[in-house]
Amino acid sequence: MNILQINASARREGANSTRVANSIVARLHVANPGATLTLRDLAVTPHPVLDEAALGALFTPAEQRTPEQAARVALDDALIAEIQAHDTIVLGVPMYNFGVPVQLKSWIDAIARAGVTFRYTANGPEGLLTGKKVYVALARGGLYRDTANDSQVPYLKSVLGFLGLTDVHFIYAEGLAMGPEASDKGFAKAEADLQAALA
Repeated sequence: MNILQINASARREGANSTRVANSIVARLHVANPGATLTLRDLAVTPHPVLDEAALGALFTPAEQRTPEQAARVALDDALIAEIQAHDTIVLGVPMYNFGVPVQLKSWIDAIARAGVTFRYTANGPEGLLTGKKVYVALARGGLYRDTANDSQVPYLKSVLGFLGLTDVHFIYAEGLAMGPEASDKGFAKAEADLQAALA
């Protein structure tokens, strides 16, 4: 097992989503003692956003790119190669203003590339990042699971599925800002979700 852990919190220390992601990785290591881990913390090394310059670089043929454009595309290439090389992905995802952090969105924008991680066919789009298992560690201050205010899970299911990542398990730690008792209950529920996902 080759595990890729992506911490998407803006916090370098003390992030609840990182705590849950670390717990997932620890449990995976127990079940698979020989597993390797690659850790990418997007608070420490944030990926640049998809802006006009990045689009220009991506849509310029490789042989015509300026050195600056080639360097920008190489940043995305590295993230694509990284996820291609791993069979288990763990995403630490806090909820910011009902959505995913910009750090995670930038990572997704980098790995979603037509002809590389997905392609369009006569039968519609086809994801190319197949055969991988994904665990999503969700950390929320309130209670949003299975409610209309949870925009994260539908978005992540859609975009990950579009890339071929269809074996996805969501681990929920909720109520973390509702007092110590609720927080303890939230982390306990996350452990129960994880146990069920690993069963």
